[in-house]
Amino acid sequence: MLNIYRRLWQTNWAEQWQYRANLLMYLLYWLVSPVVYLAVWTTVANAQGSVQGYTANDFVTYYLLLLMVDQLNADITIHLLAYKIQDGTLSGELLKPIHPILTNTLVNNLAFKALPLMVMIPVWLLLCLLFRPDFGTVTLPNLLLGIPAIILGFGINFLFGAAITCLAFWTTRVYAISEFYYALTVLFAGQFVPLDLMPPLVQQIAAYLPFQILRFFPIQFILGRLTGGEILVNFLLGFFWLLVALGLFQLVWKQGVKRFSAVGA
Repeated sequence: MLNIYRRLWQTNWAEQWQYRANLLMYLLYWLVSPVVYLAVWTTVANAQGSVQGYTANDFVTYYLLLLMVDQLNADITIHLLAYKIQDGTLSGELLKPIHPILTNTLVNNLAFKALPLMVMIPVWLLLCLLFRPDFGTVTLPNLLLGIPAIILGFGINFLFGAAITCLAFWTTRVYAISEFYYALTVLFAGQFVPLDLMPPLVQQIAAYLPFQILRFFPIQFILGRLTGGEILVNFLLGFFWLLVALGLFQLVWKQGVKRFSAVGA
């Protein structure tokens, strides 16, 4: 199985280099929103001294980490597979002795992250020189333990994205559903603004949803802003939603494949 993943990685990595302009556009897309939010909130914090306890440096460190976490947790399954379901070319994938999503699509997601990350790191360092953040609260243990937190977030996002993509077996409006899911992520993951600054009701709802595990939890964890109890609760919540996402994906996939039909299938 490892040989299969290695071969898929080699293929997908080579494929990514064929779409360098496309990757550059995605990189600009990842950069724009966090940098705009950073500029706006630091300006407000500098003018007022702080915003509900968040200083200008707090906003800088938060949004700079969001740049990296957002890219590492991103999922593009719907762009890789939905059209294959809709035009019937998924038939060729189903003939292979590997799962179309848990192998090739998963590796394609990872390869898609790797190349922009090579460009993102120097850009991120340049932004650090411009905004001069103080990462004094970041410790090596938090940084290292933040890696499994980010991986957990990606797993949840990937499986939910795969489940939504499989809705293409029933509807051609799957992209609209995906956009709605993304809107929920922006609202409840702390992507638009740190969840600490959202209304109490939104914070209470977000505390039980999977979205904050994708962005807010890893960022706050790395920045050392969580207690040991909060870290444990969030990891348990993350594993719960990972199992929910896996179960939902398997259910939708199996039922969708049963009703799938295509010319020549």
